[in-house]
Amino acid sequence: MKVLVPVKRVLDYNVKPRVKADGTGVDLANVKMSMNPFDEIAVEEAIRLKEKGVATEIVVVSIGEQKAQETLRTALAMGADRAILITSEGPVEPLGVAKLLAKVAEEEQPGLIILGKQAIDDDNNQTGQMLGALLGWGQGTFASKVEVSGDTVDVTREVDGGLETVKLNIPAIVTTDLRLNEPRYASLPNIMKAKSKPLAQKTPADYGVDLTPRLTVVKVAEPAKRTAGVKVADVDELVGRLKALGVAK
Repeated sequence: MKVLVPVKRVLDYNVKPRVKADGTGVDLANVKMSMNPFDEIAVEEAIRLKEKGVATEIVVVSIGEQKAQETLRTALAMGADRAILITSEGPVEPLGVAKLLAKVAEEEQPGLIILGKQAIDDDNNQTGQMLGALLGWGQGTFASKVEVSGDTVDVTREVDGGLETVKLNIPAIVTTDLRLNEPRYASLPNIMKAKSKPLAQKTPADYGVDLTPRLTVVKVAEPAKRTAGVKVADVDELVGRLKALGVAK
């Protein structure tokens, strides 16, 4: 079974985002970029399926600028077999990403598509669900456990009330949550090997997909700074202040 894993290049989660002075977006100049953490978990899960003998090939795909090759090489160093970069210099909305991934899936015919539940830059949490609708495949979102058995896959999902397990017929789509696994570090020999693994470059036009944005960003602003807290002498004073604010009766 082939596994397709979409990955995204995002601002590293250890870096504090800075808003551009003109409020048009986040300043990405001279800052560290890395693979989206949820996508890294998806790559790890695909590798574990291959180690179990369930998956035969892992294909990673990214949509973005040329620098996204670095992200794909990281996935190849972790253990993916080959990569596809669909170049796009401008921002790509979730629907555009889903349309491109649907075309890639039709071409590659994977048994599973495993991707992060959301990207940490826009936090949309839409691509997996849109892709499932476009392909007509079953989907297991927010996965904390994935078990493949024959032509089905059991996905344990994290929901508000606890855990829910769904059984999906393959081909299927799985989006990963944080507790699914702990991604491995790529070893130096694997990093060297990744340089020679195949990385194909495509464009949206190759798939006949129009990525013209449907949304316009009006303004980006930093959250308001929190005001200083106030110490109270005892519980009675605390209750009195809460009543004054209308929080307590």
